[in-house]
Amino acid sequence: MKRLKKILKWTGILLLVLIAAISVTTAARQNLKYNAPYPDIKASTDTAVINRGRHLVYSSAHCIDCHHKGNADSLIALGKEVPLSGGVVFDLPVGKIYSKNITPDSATGIGKFTDGEIARALRYGVHPDGTAVFDFMPFHNTSDEDLTAIISFLRSQKPVNNPVPDHRPNLLGYIVKAYMVKPVGPSGEVPRSVVRDTTANYGNYLAISVSECNGCHTKRDISGAFTGEPFAGGNDIDGFITPNLTPDSSGRIFGWSKQNFISRFRMGKLYPKSPMPWNSFKRMTDDELTAIYNYLHTIKPVRTAVK
Repeated sequence: MKRLKKILKWTGILLLVLIAAISVTTAARQNLKYNAPYPDIKASTDTAVINRGRHLVYSSAHCIDCHHKGNADSLIALGKEVPLSGGVVFDLPVGKIYSKNITPDSATGIGKFTDGEIARALRYGVHPDGTAVFDFMPFHNTSDEDLTAIISFLRSQKPVNNPVPDHRPNLLGYIVKAYMVKPVGPSGEVPRSVVRDTTANYGNYLAISVSECNGCHTKRDISGAFTGEPFAGGNDIDGFITPNLTPDSSGRIFGWSKQNFISRFRMGKLYPKSPMPWNSFKRMTDDELTAIYNYLHTIKPVRTAVK
């Protein structure tokens, strides 16, 4: 009996030491610093470049969906700019994540950062302070031309002073941030520009490097790493199961014509709590949607259970 008590005692001590060691290590890894190159991106004041950036931000790149609190549709209908002042909260399993103020305000927005620092955060997933960016923005392989347009438009906005709370991770969030969140950079060579047409090649670029269709429609783990077949769906986002977009007969868009596909996007968000940024994507052009439609018909068919 004494021996058993002694074993339990030392086991308890060892567990406490182990827990303490993990806690200290986890705390020490919360703000790891990383190095990454600064892309040679310079904001332009050219009207055509800024307008291209506005189109991307308001539609395919769907920046307004996360960085604006309010009804963007009503402002756009009135011909007004949509303030991308952030503050939208995402209540995730890892805690509360707040979108940042990306207006050129120098105190609370991106006005204090250089073009290179902003471009590095988007392309290489490294904040200006060297910490890793949560991989929610898919712009790692966005072309130099489009990245320049996006940053040029962001610089052209009216500055909005809007302090945004820091992210509030829970216990799981601290663990994920310490051991699983790392910078994500480009896969392969980043194009300087991309031909805009209706081909599957351009659709591939839009679906993966701008609109991030794969980000929701490909299974991911809690850190954001991809674990499933491309575009086969299956992620549970606030009770919505993302559908299979592959050309298999079990896919959501199997049998849809190009016009069916475009018409659905033009309807915008039909379910108020849907996590998909329908109201941004409905502003895409017919050619952009056609390109994505064509691309989705070239990917590997994957059989999934219909839900």
